Amino acid sequence: MAAQLRALVSVKWLADAVKSNRVGPNLRVLDASWYLPKLKRQPKKEFRERHIPGALYFDIDKCSDNTSPFDHMMPSESEFGEFVGNLGIGTRTHVVVYDASDFGSFSAPRVWWMFRAFGHGSVSVLDGGLKAWVREGYPLTGEFTKPEPVEFRAKLDRSRVKSYQDVLENLESKRFQLVDARPVGRFRGIEPEPRDNTEPGHIPGSVSMPFPGFLSQSGEEKDPDQLREMFRKAGVDLSRPLCATCGSGVTACHVALAAFLCGQEEVAIYDGAWSEWYTRATPEHVISEGRGKHL
Repeated sequence: MAAQLRALVSVKWLADAVKSNRVGPNLRVLDASWYLPKLKRQPKKEFRERHIPGALYFDIDKCSDNTSPFDHMMPSESEFGEFVGNLGIGTRTHVVVYDASDFGSFSAPRVWWMFRAFGHGSVSVLDGGLKAWVREGYPLTGEFTKPEPVEFRAKLDRSRVKSYQDVLENLESKRFQLVDARPVGRFRGIEPEPRDNTEPGHIPGSVSMPFPGFLSQSGEEKDPDQLREMFRKAGVDLSRPLCATCGSGVTACHVALAAFLCGQEEVAIYDGAWSEWYTRATPEHVISEGRGKHL
């Protein structure tokens, strides 16, 4: 597997691993499905009913800073270490993450990025997700076994996580480029945000790159040449520092994954994302074509 593609594994690769009983302490498969509440999908219930054999459920909301008023903010090192250790994931475990989104990938890149931010590089996204797995006719199950807990030592690379203050200061310093992965209507301020008490719009100077654009129609990641061209057209220089944002720090991680596949491995995430920015920013720092329409 080429170095720049180690972030992805194919459904055939994973199916072979499942068939040959390689899933276990050295290879853990995680269903990281999470959806916006308006979709009314119940990812934990769906997981209990059907998932890839050997998979375990990774709850993004549970593995987070529950003291924060914002959704699924990064947990502490000890919280992350305990959470993933209880999933039978050790320092040498290869982790493969997928979700059951209709896009092919939605929340899985968030968990991929979390592992990397906490110092675990042996992590891959299942290319095409459960959608591709089902399309190729591979088996599903409703059975799962809770693994034996192991020790996982997490060490957060703090440069991977940007705060509100970091992004605020960047308005002047322009030390990093900021890419927003939300749909373009929400970015422009002409389509409503999915969360109550939050209007659409964007952070000054940010660039719109909606996350579905990184995926093919069938849900797999586009190839690196296509991704590089997307960044180029958006005016993003992959040789310069890059930070990604979205609504709550989930789909922003698609930007990090796409950039990684192009050789830029150091993308940061603004974890509070638009949810925090809209709450805290002054009116002149909320750029919107339709401000006030969606109160």
